[in-house]
Amino acid sequence: MATAPPEKPAVVEIDGPSLFQNREVSWLAFNTRVLEEARDRSNPLIERIRFLSIFETNLDEFFMIRVSGLLQQMEAGVEVLSMDGLSPRGQMVEIRKRLGPMLADAQQILCDDLLPALGELGVQVVHYDDLKAAERKVWDRWFQDKVLPILTPLAVGSTHPFPFISNLSLNLALMVRSPSGESRLARVKVPHQNLPRFLPLSGSWDIQVPERVLPLEELIAANLSWLFPGMDVGRPYVFRVTRDADVEIAVDEANDLLEVLQQELRKRRFGEAVRLQVEAGAPHEIIEGLKTGLGLGDEQVEAVQGLITLDGVGELLKVDVPEAKYPGFVPRMPPLLESGDPFATVLQQDVMLHHPFHSILPLVDFIRAAARDPAVVAIKQTLYRTNKDSPIIGALQEAVENGKQVAAVVELKARFDEENNIVWAQALEEAGVHVVYGVPMLKTHAKLALVVRRNEAGDLIRYAHIGTGNYNTSTARIYTDLGLLTSNPDITADVGDVFNHLTGFANPAGYRKLLVAPRFMKPGLIERIEREADLCRKGRPGRIIAKCNAIADAEMIRALYDASQAGVQIDLLVRGICCLRPGIPGLSENIRVRSVVGRFLEHSRIYWFDNDGEPDCYIGSADWMDRNLDRRVEVLTPVEAPELRTYLRSLLQRYLDDVQRTRVMQPDGTYERLTGEGPDVHQQLIDDP
Repeated sequence: MATAPPEKPAVVEIDGPSLFQNREVSWLAFNTRVLEEARDRSNPLIERIRFLSIFETNLDEFFMIRVSGLLQQMEAGVEVLSMDGLSPRGQMVEIRKRLGPMLADAQQILCDDLLPALGELGVQVVHYDDLKAAERKVWDRWFQDKVLPILTPLAVGSTHPFPFISNLSLNLALMVRSPSGESRLARVKVPHQNLPRFLPLSGSWDIQVPERVLPLEELIAANLSWLFPGMDVGRPYVFRVTRDADVEIAVDEANDLLEVLQQELRKRRFGEAVRLQVEAGAPHEIIEGLKTGLGLGDEQVEAVQGLITLDGVGELLKVDVPEAKYPGFVPRMPPLLESGDPFATVLQQDVMLHHPFHSILPLVDFIRAAARDPAVVAIKQTLYRTNKDSPIIGALQEAVENGKQVAAVVELKARFDEENNIVWAQALEEAGVHVVYGVPMLKTHAKLALVVRRNEAGDLIRYAHIGTGNYNTSTARIYTDLGLLTSNPDITADVGDVFNHLTGFANPAGYRKLLVAPRFMKPGLIERIEREADLCRKGRPGRIIAKCNAIADAEMIRALYDASQAGVQIDLLVRGICCLRPGIPGLSENIRVRSVVGRFLEHSRIYWFDNDGEPDCYIGSADWMDRNLDRRVEVLTPVEAPELRTYLRSLLQRYLDDVQRTRVMQPDGTYERLTGEGPDVHQQLIDDP
């Protein structure tokens, strides 16, 4: 007797707050995955310390931007609910609920695992009290000569208001008592921006050789009597303050955006305090004094065991012990670009670059060749984040010297790179580059370069590079990114239209091939998602694979839910935030979410739609977040060359097959790490990009 087919789950309405994950909670889950890499003993020791440092830096930025924003909303009485139905206060409750265990894990990993293991390696972080008398004498004298003149003790009293504590600075707090019995709270800033955070006890200052090191704050703490002569000096405690650092441009169209931004950046260090980290064991008197002076509540105070921050630990990571680091590798040169003439190659066929497995040098050489080629008449480029001593900046300056028309769209509002970008913008302007700052009220996040070249027949040919990552030769060694070099007439004409929009007063009615945000990208993506759903409803297979950093746009999530209900098989490779709930019967049982966290920072965006055997595939700069789709200039380009589409589909499958670095998201938002034997996608790509 035949058995009845299993009943399909009842269809769930694709709306309502319960169908979404909270954005902030999802981000905390991502940072927990970073912390797991610090705990993972299959990673080399130095790399584990690096992961812990990344975890801490991530958390600093989370407080400076996301937590500060929620606190501002609470103070202003704003009750706008997140997509999952939480008020700002409710979101803070959820953040604090998860933050405590996470911070305890981080301290345990550092104090009980990483520092002892570092000591076994030969780099021992020692306490001042553990030094021999002779060593103390040497370093006390060094303190008097090299440190004491820099320090400025600040005491709180009727004529001494509570001092300003700069953002992320390292400080000592102590109680100082006079012979008459008057007691005051005092603060001493640790000058770890001017002096090494970790002092080598050998005195060699060469961290290439493993050795014992002393934290600078402990040397200062042991010698504070020099700063308060004649006083009874209490035990000092290390503390650190995190402040609101979100820069807001309070003008619609500033006459001089650069000047306005410079003014706002000066304010950043004076933002409201949002977090106080203080050495565990600090007495009530000190904590209350700091809280009152900073205007913080009990819930904003964290007691920290061990090193209160990993600032300066980068010096320790330079220790020359190869077995404690990932094995080195040499990025490959794409075979198609080995001829030395990028224009001849790209005129014949599109070329895909995949960093860091492919070297970024071919891209640098492409811009340099354009700067030096007499046939090139114009170069246009976007710059969002670039590195110090950037060869690409140098190439643009050289191009001007060689008589090219050069335009650069420099995004001054790239968070935490604003000052760097101001410097680059001024340097480019001084060299004669036409510098613009993009479209008012929108960040320019697109990664574009356009070269206009005259061929032998006198015709102008456009060449373009469209990427997923910044034009940054430093991050190209540690971020996974893709870039397309093409001379496709429709795509390059679209890139030209994007630049005209950015530099001029143009407002294109549409584009030939590119999906461009904020007007055209989201509708174009939703149209392709709906096409896969329509195919399934007609009895044809539907398939979507999306690889990106974050998915947090409600419209995109609803479109994915609708496609899942239609039967589309959907795989999402999402490094960080994912506000979608996978695997819910009747809603998202056809959606799977994976996160890969490993040696390299996943940064490439690839969007694949099967389209009934005629695939649509896009790469570009945009994640599926409302900020990318609605409030930024972003570009996705189709990849049309069959061999490159085949490469990208194979690449996506490598990620889907990864076992070593993959976590799978559960319907409740938690992640389960895959275990067992299987490939490590990053190692595979090093071996065979």
